[in-house]
Amino acid sequence: MQPPEVKTTGKRAKTPEQALAALMRLCARAEKSQDDARRLMRGWGLAEREGEQVLARLVRDRFIDDGRYAEAFVRDKLRLSGWGEYKIRTALQRKRIDRELIDAALAQADRQDMAGRLRQQLERKMRTTRHTTQYELKTKLIRYGLSLGYDYETVLDSAAALVTDTETCDEF
Repeated sequence: MQPPEVKTTGKRAKTPEQALAALMRLCARAEKSQDDARRLMRGWGLAEREGEQVLARLVRDRFIDDGRYAEAFVRDKLRLSGWGEYKIRTALQRKRIDRELIDAALAQADRQDMAGRLRQQLERKMRTTRHTTQYELKTKLIRYGLSLGYDYETVLDSAAALVTDTETCDEF
């Protein structure tokens, strides 16, 4: 199902040539996906057929490359945001990147570095989390690690290494 075509008037409306020039400038500064370009062109009021022609030219001239975009996205989200594999995969799927490209980009990620990054994130969270028991702290750390997109086993191992004494709730 295609989104409805957006008709705009005024300063935002662009001709195909103007859209091509604007996207070339944007892509020269930062990686963009095909989905990003389509969304921008819809906002500029470009017809879908004309937008696809502009997009084909950008892909042919290698201004837009979804494989390169996926690799940069994975690197940035791992290094700067501390995201895990599941969250990165979901974000790329929302941008309509092919599964093979996502798998290839994630295969280049250093698993040891990901585990170390998770541990750093959990240590930071541990310093700011209010808790009454060690069990509650460990639960909150696990929930936080899962929200970052790491798999359950990795989060559980990291949280267990940080919170060693997890007394039960029956202490009264």
